[in-house]
Amino acid sequence: MQTWKLTLAYDGTDFHGWQVQPGERTVQGELQAAIGRVTGEAPLPQGSGRTDAGVHALGQVASFALQARIPASNLHRAVNRTLPAEIRILDAKVVPDTFHARHSARAKTYEYRVLLTEPGSAQICPPFLARYVYAYSWRVQMAALERAAQMFVGTHDFRSFTATEPDLATRNSNFEEQPDGAVQTESRTAIRTIYSSSWTEEKQEAGDLLVYRVRGNGFLHHMVRNLVGTMLDVGRGYIPCEDIPTILAALDRSTAGPTAPARGLFLHSVEYD
Repeated sequence: MQTWKLTLAYDGTDFHGWQVQPGERTVQGELQAAIGRVTGEAPLPQGSGRTDAGVHALGQVASFALQARIPASNLHRAVNRTLPAEIRILDAKVVPDTFHARHSARAKTYEYRVLLTEPGSAQICPPFLARYVYAYSWRVQMAALERAAQMFVGTHDFRSFTATEPDLATRNSNFEEQPDGAVQTESRTAIRTIYSSSWTEEKQEAGDLLVYRVRGNGFLHHMVRNLVGTMLDVGRGYIPCEDIPTILAALDRSTAGPTAPARGLFLHSVEYD
């Protein structure tokens, strides 16, 4: 058996998330089927994290084991030929048997893209962007967004920013992904470390494109989308920036802002030793 590592990109719009689910079209399921058609084996690829329905990836990582001895370049080309057009393998390589796409990860970076359309104007979100941005028609202050983003850097309990689950404390499966390198007891909490958190602004013909990029050791279910929804409320003046520490300390999802739509979220990259 050889352990394989794939790096892949996908448009998540028409998939019911990463994880295989009965009767649903998923990225993991399509990848497993494509590997089976090429090799005659059907290992279930393990992803670095379980992206939700509608979430995209620029650098998702998957690992699995194969008995077939096939050159990496051949596997790369052959699986891409049989995958649907929305999924593409960027790189394929054989790695040590100790490698696991999720357990070996040390950090992940997500991006969230917001297209600002001028309130009261005729500006619209172009159809070729609509699947990949959150079209937002409120005026926002970049300085307020950036101040809010910096308040999330460090180690915090992010219960106020995770999807509401009745048994969140005991079900790891509810997390979008697990805290990398954390001890087992911590994996059952909402404690995560954010290494960097920032917004940038790009001028586009359709409007200003705001890009939020966050890097951390792990992320909870809906965590990035909840951070973005809250910061946008700060940016438009609905929530004072000074309330962010209070929201974090509340450990209560109802105290934070709304969940931003899945279509603006991208798993940007995954880091390993």
